[in-house]
Amino acid sequence: MSISDNQQHEGQAQLGLQQLEADIEAAQHGRNAAAFLAAIVESSDDAIVSKSLSGVITTWNKGAERLFGYTADEAIGHPITIVIPPDRLDEEPAILARIQAGERVNHFETMRRRKDGTLVDISLTISPIRDDNRKIIGASKIARDISERKRAAEHQELLLREMHHRVKNLFAITGSIITLAARTATTTTELAAGMKDRLMALSRAHEMTLPSLNGEAATGTPQTTLFQLLSNILAPYERDGANHWQLIGDDIDIGGTKITNFALLFHELATNAAKYGALSVEEGKLDIAATMKSEMLEIVWLESSGPPQAALEPRSIGFGSRLEQIISQSLGVDIARDWMPNGLSIRLSVPRGAISD
Repeated sequence: MSISDNQQHEGQAQLGLQQLEADIEAAQHGRNAAAFLAAIVESSDDAIVSKSLSGVITTWNKGAERLFGYTADEAIGHPITIVIPPDRLDEEPAILARIQAGERVNHFETMRRRKDGTLVDISLTISPIRDDNRKIIGASKIARDISERKRAAEHQELLLREMHHRVKNLFAITGSIITLAARTATTTTELAAGMKDRLMALSRAHEMTLPSLNGEAATGTPQTTLFQLLSNILAPYERDGANHWQLIGDDIDIGGTKITNFALLFHELATNAAKYGALSVEEGKLDIAATMKSEMLEIVWLESSGPPQAALEPRSIGFGSRLEQIISQSLGVDIARDWMPNGLSIRLSVPRGAISD
């Protein structure tokens, strides 16, 4: 063998060694990349799952364990349908068909079932898994818990519906007030004064319902109580920092949608007391007692030490009386009056259903 032949063999051997080193380096790089990717998958807050084309789970990360409640040992080797509710099983064949066609499914919002049977709203992104020959052999899924976002969106929609309902009610009540005032007022001054007082009462009632904009009404939390409402209505009739009225008995919660009608009803009673009854004189006194009896709330409005009432018993029905009738009928409230020499007793029988939402 010549020197040139030896040199040629040595060159080929060196090239082979370099190629081997390159292959080793590439393999090491591949292992590093795979390890890096595995670390990302394992540490992700999202559930990352892979499955075969037959729907059998092949990988299951920590995020999937937290989201669905199954450990990797419990999930791997089982069909993906263990996390799909019965009424959504038809989604899986449709998803697999798209994956086999090489499609990617982006941000598919659906619902899945945890190990304990509870349901969770999720957003799914699903991609085909291909082998070295670009053949599709499975699918990878990234599932993100969107329960909080869904609840927030539903909450916002509920608040918007509630606001729409309230605005419609306010316009309807305002229209009724205008119509009744126009029928009963004899002068424009009387019309303006009556409208102003009642619209102010309506405004105060609406302000008491504003806390529901943070969602209290949507969750059924009471917006105010009977005594809070009455205190608000009667506050303008305080004299020298003291009041001539007291509230006793059961302080009942009033639902947000009921406040306006009750506020207008009590406003009419308070207005009459201020014009003709116990709140119109210095020595007058008003006692309001509330008692809850089974399914009925009994409210006694007792005016005493006021001007003679017998002569004030109405002979005709005015605007306030008409408004009172309309509101009491809408609430299902029975109202009975008993005129006394120096006072007035009004008994209101209120069904429980008229108080709460």
